Amino acid sequence: MSPTVKIAPDWGDLLKEEFAKPYFSDLVSFLKMEYASQRVYPPGKEIFRAFDSCPFAKTRVVIVGQDPYHGPEQANGLCFSVRQGVPNPPSLVNIFKEIATDIGTKWPENGDLERWANQGVLLLNATLTVRAGEPGSHQNKGWEIFTDAVIRLLAERKANLVFMLWGAYAQKKGAFIDRKRHLVLEAPHPSPLSVYRGFFGCNHFSQTNRFLKETGYDLINW
Repeated sequence: MSPTVKIAPDWGDLLKEEFAKPYFSDLVSFLKMEYASQRVYPPGKEIFRAFDSCPFAKTRVVIVGQDPYHGPEQANGLCFSVRQGVPNPPSLVNIFKEIATDIGTKWPENGDLERWANQGVLLLNATLTVRAGEPGSHQNKGWEIFTDAVIRLLAERKANLVFMLWGAYAQKKGAFIDRKRHLVLEAPHPSPLSVYRGFFGCNHFSQTNRFLKETGYDLINW
């Protein structure tokens, strides 16, 4: 791994075997070419921000996204999150609407979700990078293998996690998770195309806090 990559030490130790595999070496070579020749999001130093902001030991909730945002200055290494000062994308607006309806939390000042990550919410995209303006452009290059390994590590080495799987893609990615060992919450994706099919009213945020309380953890301040 590049010395400029920031990642929590326990994640670094747990993932070192994954980083050493041939597919990951190929992925790194691809990314070096992409960052040198294209506009790619997020900035290189933020690719592993989800893992740096939320150490393995602290992880209690996992939210699975798909691609980083591909618009200017949006992606910041955390799924569904945007930088301070950037308008909230429609999916994030819908997430905040559901939180407000579900638990009455006041509308946040910005869309940077690091405040969730710092409380133990791993905001994991399936693909950690993307070309500007080209959604899906870094799919099938190795990231999905890596993030499958991350989810497997969490599912097998921890207990009583909450996995929020929104949309068919995330649900397929988390299909192997043991439902007796963890709480797995599924709903349609919060995008405008599907939010009225059951994301609104899913109550995932209150369900998560109820489960955390029952299992002896602090509640997430959504």
